[in-house]
Amino acid sequence: MKASMQACFFKLMTLGLHTYTQPVQACSRRRLRLRPRDDPAGSIFHQGCRDRHQPGPAGDGTDHKQSSKCLLQVRQSPAEVLPFVSGEVDLVTAMTAAHWFNRMEFLLEADRVLRPGGCLALLSYTMDMELEYKDQSDMLNKICKEFYAALLPFRDPYIGSSSKKIYLDMFESCSYTDKEWNECLRIKNPMPLSSYIGMVETFSTYQKLLKKDPAEAKRLSDDIRNKLLSAMKVSSPETEVTVVLKYFCWLACKP
Repeated sequence: MKASMQACFFKLMTLGLHTYTQPVQACSRRRLRLRPRDDPAGSIFHQGCRDRHQPGPAGDGTDHKQSSKCLLQVRQSPAEVLPFVSGEVDLVTAMTAAHWFNRMEFLLEADRVLRPGGCLALLSYTMDMELEYKDQSDMLNKICKEFYAALLPFRDPYIGSSSKKIYLDMFESCSYTDKEWNECLRIKNPMPLSSYIGMVETFSTYQKLLKKDPAEAKRLSDDIRNKLLSAMKVSSPETEVTVVLKYFCWLACKP
């Protein structure tokens, strides 16, 4: 990996991923903007919820959280029109969101706001999450596949069976020569079984089923939960399992 790409990866891992360790509900578009290194406060900007006109507590459309070390500003804007002047951004990143952007408009806008040497990092994960629990992992994943198969008909045709191709198309469309594609980065997250079920229930596919047939959506969740509990030979949905997410991402450094 070239030195500039190593710097990009370092920024993403130490700043971008750390900032978004916890999911942000009802937020479909997010970007990170770091102020210049000589800014003593050091600022991070978290961009965009769906309702772009919702004001912050101060009534100015911006939420401000300040500490002695960092100034965090939460703003709302579309991905294709970022509220920054040209060439002032160190890192632009989006987590599980870029597949909804207008690809070419977003890439042009990211190029506009990035400074030379700035980094663009887009990442997401596939929906076929796996579960690990003692020696029952294979059985659990067969049950999980039933869950995903039942939701597949509700997947948006634009995304298809996987959003990976959309990200790969964006990667190939990026004009930067210093770029890198990575896939199947397996990240393990311990959590209660109930949290895994809750995570799947936040997916747009489940939400569409819930809107169409609430009773069937509840039946499906209850059925999958009960099958998983039976396979694990436990009764509590708060029993901890390991959820394996399969991330893919691409990184690019502006010349």
